[in-house]
Order: sequence, then C-alpha cells, then structure tokens
Amino acid sequence: MKMTPYSVKSLLATTPLLQEVVVNGWVKTFRSNRFIALNDGSTLENIQCVVDFEQFDEALLKQIATGAALRVSGTLVESQGKGQKVEILVKEIFVHGTADPETYPIQPKKHSLEFLREKAHLRVRTNTFAAVMRVRSALAFAIHKYFREQGFYYMHAPIITGSDAEGAGEMFRVTTLDARNPPLTDTGEVNYREDFFGKETNLTVSGQLEAEAFAMGLGKVYTFGPTFRAENSNTSRHLAEFWMIEPEMAFYDLDANMDLAEDFIKYVLTYVLEHCGTDLEFLEQRLLQEEKSRPQAERSAMPLREKLQFIVDNQFKRVTYTEAIDILKNSKPNKKKKFQYPIEEWGTDLQSEHERYLVEKHFQCPVILFDYPAKIKAFYMRLNEDQKTVRAMDILFPGIGEIVGGSQREERLDVLRQKIAVLGIDEKELWWYLELRKFGTAVHSGFGLGFERLVLFATGMGNIRDVIPFPRTPQNAEF
Repeated sequence: MKMTPYSVKSLLATTPLLQEVVVNGWVKTFRSNRFIALNDGSTLENIQCVVDFEQFDEALLKQIATGAALRVSGTLVESQGKGQKVEILVKEIFVHGTADPETYPIQPKKHSLEFLREKAHLRVRTNTFAAVMRVRSALAFAIHKYFREQGFYYMHAPIITGSDAEGAGEMFRVTTLDARNPPLTDTGEVNYREDFFGKETNLTVSGQLEAEAFAMGLGKVYTFGPTFRAENSNTSRHLAEFWMIEPEMAFYDLDANMDLAEDFIKYVLTYVLEHCGTDLEFLEQRLLQEEKSRPQAERSAMPLREKLQFIVDNQFKRVTYTEAIDILKNSKPNKKKKFQYPIEEWGTDLQSEHERYLVEKHFQCPVILFDYPAKIKAFYMRLNEDQKTVRAMDILFPGIGEIVGGSQREERLDVLRQKIAVLGIDEKELWWYLELRKFGTAVHSGFGLGFERLVLFATGMGNIRDVIPFPRTPQNAEF
C-alpha cells in the first residue's frame, strides 16, 4: 500500500511511535554523508534524516547535495541529538531532482538581499523569504476571514479600466494598436476608437470606484487584487505592481470607517501573532542582527513581535490635520530645521518624516489623521461644511508612516459635479459613477490598504521588493 507523504511541519509535531513515514522536500544540508536536513516549505524548521551510508549506493549519495529534491522513507524516532525532538531513520531515498553544488546559487551561507533579488525564482528556498511568504499568506487569509466574519462580500474589480481613480495620471496603457504605426485621427492624434476596447484604457490603480457601485447594492464589499502605477520611483517603498485591499461600505460615515479600519488591522496582526510564531521569531532575530550594524538612531524602538503587539494593544489616537500641523510647526525638528520638508503653513502635504514624528515621538502610538485640506486629496472625498477640508483619514504606523488611506465619499451629486469640473475631469468619463448619486444615493465610506506595506510592517523587512514574490519596478520585469 502506497503511503501518503507527511509534511515536515506535521512530522515535527508528532510524538514518535516508531511509525513508518514518507516525506518530500529539498536538501538544506548533507553532513558527513549521514545527516540530511530536509525542508518542504511547510515550516521554518528542517527534519533531520539519518542515513546509514553503508546501506546505500555511493552513486546515489553523490546526488544528495544542497538544493536536491528527495523523497525519504523511514522510521520516525525520538532524536538522539540536540535541536530537534524527532528524526527519521532512513530506509529508502528517491531523488526527484539533483542540484549541482557548483552552480546552485542558494548555498547554506548568508546571501545579501540584493543578490537574492537577482535569483527571485529561487530565493523562497532561503529561510528569510520562506518566512516572509508564509506570513504574507497568513495575512491574506486573515483579511478574507475578517471581512467574511463582518458580513462583507468579496468582489473582483476590473484590472482594465477607462478611468483614473486617483487622478495622478501615472497609469500603464493597455492597447492592441501597432506601436510603430498606430491609426491617427484627422488631427494627428492616436485614434483609440480603432483599439480593442474602442477607447483609451489602462491597468487599474484602484478598484474603489467599482467597489462603490457594488456597495450601493450589496451594502458591504471589499476588493483584494493587483493594482498598477507607472510611477518612475526606485525607492524601497514603491512597486509598479502591488496588491490593494479596498472595502467600501454603504451607510458608513467617517467615524464608522475609522472604527472598521482600526479593528481590521488589529484583527489581522493578531492572527499572524497567533499563527506565525516561529516565522516571526526568526524574522525578529534576523532584524536584531541586522540592526547591530546600524547607527543607534536608525534602530527600531521595539523588537518585531513587541511592535505588532503594540499596535494590537493600543487605541489609535485620532487627530485632525489642523491639530497635526500645529504640533509639527511647533516641534523641535521643525524649529531647528531638521525636517527635510519644513512645515510652514496649513495646507502642506505631509511627508513620511512628519507622519513618523507624530507616531513615534509625539503621541507614541498609532495615529489616525482626518479632515485634510481638500486641495491635497482626491475628488471623490466628501467636502466638509467649512468648504476647505474633506472627510479623509490616514492611519499612520511607527517605522512606516501612512499604511491606510480612506474617506467618507461625496454622495451629493451637485457637489461632486462641481469638484470634477474644477479639476477638468470630463463628466462623460464618469457618467456611471455620477449616476450612483442620482439613484438612491446614501452616505458611504471606504479605505485602501496597500498589502505589501502591511507585509513589510508585519515582517520587519526594510524593502518592499522583498515582501512580494516577483517585484515589478522600473527597468525590472525579469521573472
């Protein structure tokens, strides 16, 4: 009878009863022609497989090197050595695939993150990236679990769109026209009427506008999918392709929106603290070692798990933009001209350094800023009675700055029309969005959370390219 293979994770949790087991995995190390450390990706830990080399052909043993894929059969016993509770006394070895030690790049030594980005197809076999991707997976599951428990419906927003939800214009064009010889109009412009969709289309930067439409029929919906921004930015915080979580809720005002966002973040971080302990402990130790080489001022104030628990345990401080500007204008860094972008007047768009000062130095807890100047926020945000500010909110975290951006949406047709007219947006492009304000309009709100920023925060990694499987950045789409 053919035995069903176990995962390494399940074997390590098993009390040995001298049972016969089968396990598949990749060789991490093979020491003294006797001890194989095998890992299948189910856990950070390896299972030790003990080989009596006299029972095996020398040619077979020569195929067993770091990176080789094996199926191992044997008896699970209590380990005689330190560092593991159980081990396998090997009876049979089948080599699925070999890995030439001269050319296999992921050897059992420390590799730089820059080097591993060049080996993105193999880097998940390292402890660091395997841990990060397991945490990423757990966060994604927790997100769906939370919204399901809260009565939300999951909707798939279109990837290809004719509208620019953010109004920034940094979008990737989607076209089937011949780039070297496109059809032209009488005025010499590209004739998109002859394109596949009959109009100019792009990859989406947000599913928000479509989610608003669905919220006006289903009540509470969320999107969780890829979004794209053609921003030529080569920083540790930017990707051209990234994933967004965007809930939209009918009958929610800004206060209810802030309540939901805070509860949501605390829920998903609690989930990874409870389910990813081994990986978080490893990432925390990795971060502590990395920070030893940094100046004291650049080191994290808290270890990784303590930082996550800090978010879970603390009530988020709610502060208006106007209050925040007053705090920043009168702060020591601003008065001593330590900020790269000095705060001089109301209406300034806050930078990461300002957001982090508020969280890390002034309030020393997560912060929600709200009621921003209308001029620095998107057209769809609800205008306040003062005619100067909108019902926007951003959630600020230590070490990262803004992690969530949201607002109460403008539900009044006349006000929305005025706003898009001022911005020069063609009503014909948003006819369907405007119609939502004609037929059963209601107070509604939503927010967006960049998934990679959440993973970055939860894992303690320093570069956003290291928390997504295959990063898309300027001049980089290799894999």
